[in-house]
Amino acid sequence: MYLQTLQLTNFKNYESLSLELSPGLNGFVGNNGCGKTNILDAIYYLSMCKSYLNSNDRQNIRFDQSFFSISGNWNISEKLTNVHCAFKIGAKKVIKLNKKEYEKISEHIGRFPLVFISPYDGDLIAEGSEMRRKWMDGILVQLDKNYLEDIVRYSKILEQRNALLKNMFEHRLFDRDSIDIWDAQLIEVGERIHQRRKIFLEEFIPVFQKFYTEIGSESELVGLEYRSQLNDASFLSLIAGSEKKDAITQYTNCGIHKDDLIFTIKGYPVKKFGSQGQQKSFIIALRLAQYDWLKQHKDLKPILLLDDIFDKLDNQRVGKLIELVTADYFGQVLVTDTDPRRMLELFKSLPIEKKLFQLENGEIEVIID
Repeated sequence: MYLQTLQLTNFKNYESLSLELSPGLNGFVGNNGCGKTNILDAIYYLSMCKSYLNSNDRQNIRFDQSFFSISGNWNISEKLTNVHCAFKIGAKKVIKLNKKEYEKISEHIGRFPLVFISPYDGDLIAEGSEMRRKWMDGILVQLDKNYLEDIVRYSKILEQRNALLKNMFEHRLFDRDSIDIWDAQLIEVGERIHQRRKIFLEEFIPVFQKFYTEIGSESELVGLEYRSQLNDASFLSLIAGSEKKDAITQYTNCGIHKDDLIFTIKGYPVKKFGSQGQQKSFIIALRLAQYDWLKQHKDLKPILLLDDIFDKLDNQRVGKLIELVTADYFGQVLVTDTDPRRMLELFKSLPIEKKLFQLENGEIEVIID
């Protein structure tokens, strides 16, 4: 599977853009702010029906315009499939597959799997637990439609339960029957999500450790620890034990919305003890393991998007990474960089199908084909 063509209209800084891509390696080189990342983000949008960088679709529209559109042709076993995404101010988002609009946008998620490695991925380490839950859920929803439905349903039930807690607090009245109804639904869905996350991580962790060894160092033992209140107690007992606290705080204090992943290197939190290079290698290994997991379960080679990944990596790690992602195991790869000399030397040395694009002053040209 690979993206053969890409067309943009009024998407971010692009008034109009049309590209033919290589099924192998594609590079985009240019100064910061020239639009390299926006091309990768458009490809992400074709797969996930949203921007990787900005969830507000209005802000993805080119300045002083009222709409944007993204269109691409996916090649799977020499059969082309067109995906068209469009958004207009005042109207709903439209996603079409071969000119037929989806009834539910969620039906598209997972059809064209991809993995995006971005400089912003450092937030997985630096920010709170919500970022890490979203990362884990983002992988699982590409494979399991039932998991996506459970995540959406859990969020809605949690919102309703919290609203009920607030209402009961304001009226100084505890409504046992109503809270029991929401508890039963929350427990049922929450336990399914917890079990799915647990199984996923049991499979995922050894693969992640393998990739870190390949791009990092065998002596740097890394780990992921799944922390969940449901690891040590049933959701039913947790809800019962938290009843008084929930009533006072007007918030549900236990459940899978409190789950977290602890990232470690040599047994210590990578956030505090990992160097910039180690943290970057950690994130890249996470993403490559994500690629591997999707490839094995989807029986397709996902698209791999690498945005400005060379920053903060020493030459040895860069060499290992490029050698890894250009192997036959991976499919189409798109990479951005600000250093034209580095990209030229790299592309000339690789005996694979490739295209290198240069972006300058709003123009884009092919310099290696």
